Amino acid sequence: MGLSCTIGLSLLLCLQTVTCHYFYPNQTGVGDIFPLLIDVTTEELETGLERGLFTSIDLVNAYTARILEVNSTLNVVTELNPDALSIAAELDAERANGTTRGPLHGMPILIKGNIGTADRMSTTAGSFALLGATLPRDSSVAAKLRAAGVVILGKTNLSQWANFRSLNSSNGWSAYGGQTFGAYYPQQDPSGSSSGSGVASSLGLALATLGSETSGSILSPSQVNNLVGIKPTVGLTSRALVIPISERQDTIGPMARTVRDAAYLLQAIAGRDPDDNYTLAQPFDNPPDYVGALNYSSLRGRRIGIPRNIITGFEGDGPLLAAFEGAIQTVRRAGAVIIDNTNITAYALDQYLNGNASLIVLEADFVTDLPQNYLSKLVSNPNNVQNLADVSNFTRAFPPEEYPSRDTGIWDEALALGFNNSSPQFWSFYENNLEVVRDIPELCLQSPYEKMLVDKEYWAS
Repeated sequence: MGLSCTIGLSLLLCLQTVTCHYFYPNQTGVGDIFPLLIDVTTEELETGLERGLFTSIDLVNAYTARILEVNSTLNVVTELNPDALSIAAELDAERANGTTRGPLHGMPILIKGNIGTADRMSTTAGSFALLGATLPRDSSVAAKLRAAGVVILGKTNLSQWANFRSLNSSNGWSAYGGQTFGAYYPQQDPSGSSSGSGVASSLGLALATLGSETSGSILSPSQVNNLVGIKPTVGLTSRALVIPISERQDTIGPMARTVRDAAYLLQAIAGRDPDDNYTLAQPFDNPPDYVGALNYSSLRGRRIGIPRNIITGFEGDGPLLAAFEGAIQTVRRAGAVIIDNTNITAYALDQYLNGNASLIVLEADFVTDLPQNYLSKLVSNPNNVQNLADVSNFTRAFPPEEYPSRDTGIWDEALALGFNNSSPQFWSFYENNLEVVRDIPELCLQSPYEKMLVDKEYWAS
């Protein structure tokens, strides 16, 4: 629904048209074979830009045309950046003057609809409650992308509120963006909550995308959409001005078609941020060279545990499990030490399958973190939602939010707790989480530093 507001502008952006699968933006370099948008890599685009075969403006037009071609069917993108062309022009001018900000200079990237930007796009988490609300500045990860020369092309749909509203909704649905579908067969479940980011990256609607994860929201849609998804350790990437669920588990990461593309994007967004104190626990002044680490010898001597008692298959999962076993042999041949049957304890398994402490921690965090870390920061707040109760009341009263056919069951549970993450009652549930995590088998831990990390809330992610 949000995209319809910018459809007229988007059509203007596409006056330099491209075909739906191939990229022929201009006549420079006649005879060159241009890569397919659906599988082009960072380095291929960088080479083309450096050789003058195309410009960042051409890329914006190409990707925008591709979005418009599929979006009415798949509901992937909710916002197109009306400033994308002018940003691309500035970046083209920098390149023409011999200045580039890095390997992502001039590259169009889409970001999940809960990642805040201080521009003419909305940040809604898929809810009309936040439509029209504005921020004082970009989220820290968006600011890092811009500093790296990225063109933030638009925002993707998501499971509403990062799948933290309803007990009976569907992956990829939001009131603002509608129902996202995967691209592999009609009405495919795209998984979530980074549903639009997963489908967009898989279809080549941008070079790559950003997603967010609290529990599976990058990894699961990456699996379903045939992508490389990286869930960074909590605190490696800033969550400042990203609509939160839990300060203890939220993290922002890349979703791309190759490991190298994902590494380039992670390199751009990782690092300390004074606006997110979890990032200040990073044990390095600057992030490692993730792209430089991509060589076959990087796994030599690394210890990788296989917890067999939580690896289960369902009917039809034979090829998936076979691929998993093949991957184990690949990393073994690369020099990794495979520690098989590093099974979690019976207590931890029971808590994983039957316990509720992890959900209670998320709910209590959400009650605190939503108003404290996001709503209170808004410059404008047209619907005057100040806390979770306000958001719930708006959702129940505003028909496009589809309540009660899509309920507010998770919020109801959170509000019924009667406490938040600063209350004494909270800590027993959090300690339960940490106790489960401490049941990581000692066999996997090879150094005092690794053992120390088990006692950190790092591992609660």
